[in-house]
Parts: sequence; C-alpha cells; structure tokens
Amino acid sequence: MKPVKRMENKIDILAIGAHADDVEIGMGGTIAKYVKLGYHVGICDLTRAELSSNGTIEIRKMEAEKAATILGVNSPRINLHLPDRGLELNDTYIRKVATIIRSIKPKVIFVPYLKDRHPDHGNCAKLVEEAAFSAGIKNFKDEENLDAHKIDSLFYYMINGFHKPSFVIDISETIEQKISSLNAYESQFVKTDDSFNTPLVNGYIDTVKSRDRLFGKEVGVSYAEGFISNKPLLLSTDLIGDQT
Repeated sequence: MKPVKRMENKIDILAIGAHADDVEIGMGGTIAKYVKLGYHVGICDLTRAELSSNGTIEIRKMEAEKAATILGVNSPRINLHLPDRGLELNDTYIRKVATIIRSIKPKVIFVPYLKDRHPDHGNCAKLVEEAAFSAGIKNFKDEENLDAHKIDSLFYYMINGFHKPSFVIDISETIEQKISSLNAYESQFVKTDDSFNTPLVNGYIDTVKSRDRLFGKEVGVSYAEGFISNKPLLLSTDLIGDQT
C-alpha cells in the first residue's frame, strides 16, 4: 500500500470510541500503520469515562494524550464530553457528533462493534451510525450549520468480543506500538493495591495481544486486527498476487 497525499484540514480516518482506550484496544495497530503510510488519522472519544472504576478524568485525559502520541497521531484528540453510561440516541448528541464529522470530513469512520459486553460500546456505534448518516443530508442542521459531508465507509472494530471479521489488517510491524499505547493507560490496566478489581486489571492486554495473534495466524502474518463491515467490500486488485 502506497502512502497517500492528503488535503489539509481533512482527516482520512476517524476512529471513534465511547471511552479513551477503546480505539487503542480495537485498532491501535491499524492507527499506527496508517499514520506511517502518510494518512491523516484522528481519534474522538465520546465521553470522559467519568464512571470508570479506576483512575480519574484528569488521569485518563493524560493517558489518552500519551497513547495518541505513541501511535503517532498528529491531530488533536477530540473529546465530546457526552455522559458516560448515557450515550442515548437523541437529537442533541446526534447533532454534536455530526458537527465533528462535517468539520473534519473523514473518508472512513471506525466505531466499536455493536455486540460487546459494555453497553456504551454498542450505543457509541449506534449514535455514530445515526450521526454519519445525518451528516450527509444536505438539509440536516448540525450545531454550526456546516455543509453536508458523506463518508465513504463505516467499519467496526472489536473491543471485548471475539467475532468473525469481514477483513483483517496486518499489524505485525506496529503491534509493539499498540501494546505501548495500551500500557500508557496505567490506571486502567495495571493492578495495584488500590485498584478496583475489574477484567481490565487482570491480564487484559495479554488477551488483546492473543486475539491479534490469532487473527494474524488466520491470514499467515504475525499479528492482525479484525474488522466488520455491513456491506460487501470491493477488491480493486487482482485476486492472485500482492493485494497490499
């Protein structure tokens, strides 16, 4: 895959999560890979994760910035300050997300897969689906009355689940960046005497790495991240030969 030339003030790929660390878990390696290829990648967290069992809003913000830097993200990390455990499908939230989509004009958006043990992840996906559709409607009014913008594709990454992917992306060369970005979230993944006992502080990063290893094995590479698409994917290269 060749590096691309991008237009200023536009983002090629927008990764959206309910909480800071969602996108790193599901697609941190892909983010690092596409940044290296010259794509402009942005991250948007919908909430400040204020109800998390461990850490604080301030600590989580610093960890999120550190993780984005590790992945090479060179655009400001966005946080919409929507309520943790309160991601409802209402006009206010849809317009807020649509405003972001219209302002930075991503070509592709990634969101958490709908099937996940944490309700916020599925609700995040539903909210972004609605906002992305509305952002492409000419007469839809967002918070700033911006011009309509229709994205090319919306894909789903996995956080807690293990599902059959529609496609995978080889992250063998960026797996260590991904793991480093997860390690930046010490409040979430490092067990201490003061930690509240959650699945995240009990070998969670090892579980994520194992999943990426299994996806990689399926396609003959060391590590890969799996994604799900709601529509068929068009292959633009010969089925026989190099498709990278």
